[in-house]
Amino acid sequence: MADRPEIVCICGSTRFVAEMRAANRDLTFAGAIVVAPGEADEPITAEQKTALDALHLRKIDLADRVLIVNPGGYVGESTTREIAYAQATGKPISFTDPV
Repeated sequence: MADRPEIVCICGSTRFVAEMRAANRDLTFAGAIVVAPGEADEPITAEQKTALDALHLRKIDLADRVLIVNPGGYVGESTTREIAYAQATGKPISFTDPV
């Protein structure tokens, strides 16, 4: 949409937090609105993970496109589910690394 910046949802394994932060920075400086996974400084409970996973699908709903941060081509279980959801809702998907 020309009346607002593109909204990009970042998805990826929490093991790649530094890479997701870098993607967030680069997209932000390129003029995009970025929605990204929540971060925790300590281990989270299974209930919290379930809630965060559901919240992240709503972030995908808000986005114009999805960027998968996948260093070395790694895509885990949660990210695979997010990719399937984005595909089912017709969101364009790109990857930082070849899959």
